[in-house]
Amino acid sequence: MKLWQKGTTLNKQIEAFTVGNDYLLDQELVPFDCQASKAHARMLGKIGVLTESEVADLTRGLDQILELHSQGKFEIRSEDEDCHTAIENFLTLNIGSAGQKIHTGRSRNDQVLTALRLYCKAKLTEISTAVQDTILAISEFITQNGSVVIPGFTHTRKAMPSSVAMWAGALQDAMSDDLDLLHCAMKLVDQNPLGSGAGYGVPLALDKQMTTDELQFTRVQENPVYAQLSRGKFEGFALSVMSQIMYDLNRIASDLILFTLPDFGYFNLPDEFLTGSSIMPQKKNPDVLELLRAKYHEVFASEMQVRNTAVNLISGYHRDLQLTKEPLMRGFNTTLVSLQIATLVFRNLSVDPAKCHAAMSDELFATAKVYELVEKGMPFREAYRIVAQQFGEKK
Repeated sequence: MKLWQKGTTLNKQIEAFTVGNDYLLDQELVPFDCQASKAHARMLGKIGVLTESEVADLTRGLDQILELHSQGKFEIRSEDEDCHTAIENFLTLNIGSAGQKIHTGRSRNDQVLTALRLYCKAKLTEISTAVQDTILAISEFITQNGSVVIPGFTHTRKAMPSSVAMWAGALQDAMSDDLDLLHCAMKLVDQNPLGSGAGYGVPLALDKQMTTDELQFTRVQENPVYAQLSRGKFEGFALSVMSQIMYDLNRIASDLILFTLPDFGYFNLPDEFLTGSSIMPQKKNPDVLELLRAKYHEVFASEMQVRNTAVNLISGYHRDLQLTKEPLMRGFNTTLVSLQIATLVFRNLSVDPAKCHAAMSDELFATAKVYELVEKGMPFREAYRIVAQQFGEKK
């Protein structure tokens, strides 16, 4: 039975449309909803809404759900709509009247907000670890190959001397900045909205600080209207950070596609990282890098979907916000997998010093020649023109 049903039966076509695939997505939220429900039950016990035995029964029931979920046996049916309904129905069926009390002081609005906040915190922590793994893989790659010189490019043309350390170090620095952005996203989502109800508070003396401490949030999100307004805003910012990470991976994938081209051959991927053609037997294709490059657009699209869904809504909850859940999860999961792939690539990427050295043609040193003349007292623009003429004559 749906939590909101009051004796009417919903049209089946309308039901399927309004539920969508939320009941499937919510499998990811079950552990977090149970975690929040435990804290909420203990808080209700403290303020006298639940007895000690009811709190114990609810905790036991929630632990049963967690065990079933870990085994892939906790079912959320489409007629449940979401994990919140499935959890409450399970508790009511298995432990009795206490299950009907667990929703006291809550709305599904602040319930899903809390579960999503806990989910975001867990994912941001997981992605932060993955970024650090990528940074470590890059650092090891630089230690082994950093001294090898390679051409630097502007306008996709040779420009000035570079090195493996300079090139890979750029991604290392970018990833370090991404860690700072992840910290900002964590600070933003680390607010407890539980107790804000449907967006206008609850006429009950809830101990919001207790659930904040229990759930290890840094602070209470005090204003109940803003708690609702922040849904979409916080998720959009978190996905913006994911887009920044994927932007960096996109650029490095583009470089590697070029630099592993046999005509360049600066770097090489092992054969087990390359795919083939169904018609051309000689092909060894860097599909992994092409997909890594393309995944940025997938994550950026997820960010835009969340932001565009949440704008132009007046204050309060709107069902539109249900549609922000899937792109949020997709953005997190795509970024995490992409970071794992990038780490794997750097741990298996090799450098061909001979081809790198052979690529260091004279024009790369033109700017250095200008500054040799400048150091002897010649004005920069005069030195610039002399060297330009020299290279023009060589052509």
